[in-house]
Amino acid sequence: MNMGSTSSSTLPLSKLEFPSLNPRRIRKKLTTSTPFGFGLSNLSRNTTTGLSLSTGHYYAIRCCLDNSSNVGVIEDPAKDSSPPQVQVQTSTWNWRGYSIRYQYAGSSGPALVLVHGFGANSDHWRKNIPVLARSHRVFSIDLIGYGYSDKPNPRDFGVNSFYTFETWASQLNEFCVDVVKDKAFFICNSIGGVVGLQAAVMEPEICRGITILNISLRMLHIKKQPWYGRPLIRSFQSLLRNTAVGKFFFKSVATPESVRSILCQCYHDTSQVTEELVQSILLPGLEPGAVDVFLEFICYSGGPLPEELLPQVKVKFLNLIPIIMSPYLSRVMFFFG
Repeated sequence: MNMGSTSSSTLPLSKLEFPSLNPRRIRKKLTTSTPFGFGLSNLSRNTTTGLSLSTGHYYAIRCCLDNSSNVGVIEDPAKDSSPPQVQVQTSTWNWRGYSIRYQYAGSSGPALVLVHGFGANSDHWRKNIPVLARSHRVFSIDLIGYGYSDKPNPRDFGVNSFYTFETWASQLNEFCVDVVKDKAFFICNSIGGVVGLQAAVMEPEICRGITILNISLRMLHIKKQPWYGRPLIRSFQSLLRNTAVGKFFFKSVATPESVRSILCQCYHDTSQVTEELVQSILLPGLEPGAVDVFLEFICYSGGPLPEELLPQVKVKFLNLIPIIMSPYLSRVMFFFG
């Protein structure tokens, strides 16, 4: 397998296609600064990147991320009267003795690996995979501890934390080596964005480029906690993790009503919060071991911060920060780094 290195540079912006949005408003948004200090002044002009949004749904990305290939163009499904049928298949991968579920589709083109966010799984990409697979080899993975992947008890590892971004980044990189068998572009949502960045820092020769959607800023990280609040936060986390209070809390949120309510706060277009979506999030969360993983992660205040990882990334990346988190973006502001 040839995994050549990539050079570090910024992505240019030459075209944005928003059929349903006001170009003046888009132009105004693009000229503003970003939370990480990147603006359009960082952009070079020797490559082409574009994004198309239609009818409020995120359906295509076009970007040239390295010197060897182009991610390609995925046309708006609404414009294709007879789109080809793409079969999405499900399989398992044995990773260090654990069973990992993943989904895949497409037989040609660059490899894309989709990485879900907190509490989600590969089914969250169910509407994206068939469209992306028309011109790409697409893989969507359940991170260990989530979805229908194994959920080893975190207490079995003693004082050493198992559910960390380093663990998930290693899983992602080894997935590319063992299953994808190629370098890949990472498309990541929420905490999956931190996983993708960590993976790219650890093994830059595996990652060809990264697209990040609404990355988690990890506001409960120890470095972001006010000094006077740290003892209280630490005590509360210990209460959740080590007493019945945590399981009671999990039981209160692991219901169809609670999941639907949370998703309606995340999705600008709440009509997308269907029973299918609710069940795809809820059911894996009721699997044995899911509650322990949930409590372990919300008590995880260490590890990397995205703003610390960004300067270390050696590949080019495209960051999409939706105003309201959703894989089907209705309103978006952009920055490139």
